[in-house]
Amino acid sequence: MHRKEFLCDQKYSDEENLPEKLTAFKEKYMEFDLNNEGEIGSAFPPADLMSLKRMMEKLGVPKTHLEMKKMISEVTGGVSDTISYRDFVNMMLGKRSAVLKLVMMFEGKATESSPKPVGPPPERDIASLP
Repeated sequence: MHRKEFLCDQKYSDEENLPEKLTAFKEKYMEFDLNNEGEIGSAFPPADLMSLKRMMEKLGVPKTHLEMKKMISEVTGGVSDTISYRDFVNMMLGKRSAVLKLVMMFEGKATESSPKPVGPPPERDIASLP
């Protein structure tokens, strides 16, 4: 699946900053700890259940096995238990708000807006403890 396919797709012609979004999605997809079982004709291996589960845990939203299966079938339309890169981009650009998409959007915003505090935690004195 190449960027050009998405860039030339009429369905996404009104999408703002599409090239930037595709780059961001590609990076996001590559974060899945993938299992190098690439799909034919795809530059990216599909994201499987376990790698997706690990990613959700990393994002601080652990999901059960069943919830993960539901999320994957929501993205793939139930035809596969792995998410291909095409499925992933279609989900991220699509109008439907899949659970996975919401988590990805939330995670993106969370990392942008809250800079990590630098340095040691503030000292607390005994008097301030409950």
